[in-house]
Amino acid sequence: QVQLVESGGRLVQAGGSLRLSCAASGRTFSTYNVGWFRQPPGKERDFVAGINWTGGISTYADSVKGRFTISRDNAKNTVYLEMGSLKPEDTAVYYCAAKTGGTWYPANYMHYDYWGQGTQVTVSS
Repeated sequence: QVQLVESGGRLVQAGGSLRLSCAASGRTFSTYNVGWFRQPPGKERDFVAGINWTGGISTYADSVKGRFTISRDNAKNTVYLEMGSLKPEDTAVYYCAAKTGGTWYPANYMHYDYWGQGTQVTVSS
């Protein structure tokens, strides 16, 4: 089994910064591609950022480019999402997800095999 646990979400003022963490169980996590998604209240789940298993390839939604940075530390079985210049529209539940073997398409949530429970990020005006 693979378990993913997000943490770090909280209330923050617009313009502030947060770092979210996704901690995973299992040695095999280091071979998985990982994505971050978010779901604002009453809206669909949207792609935020993705990182391949080596950490050498990262991709971002246009809405967060230049503000968010995804990274991973495979020795710690952890993926991070650093968020800066936060805006009220960034308010959402943030989820991390892991993709096992097969072709990786970062932005398609249906391609992921494991999901965390989510962590709430609220950005005040």
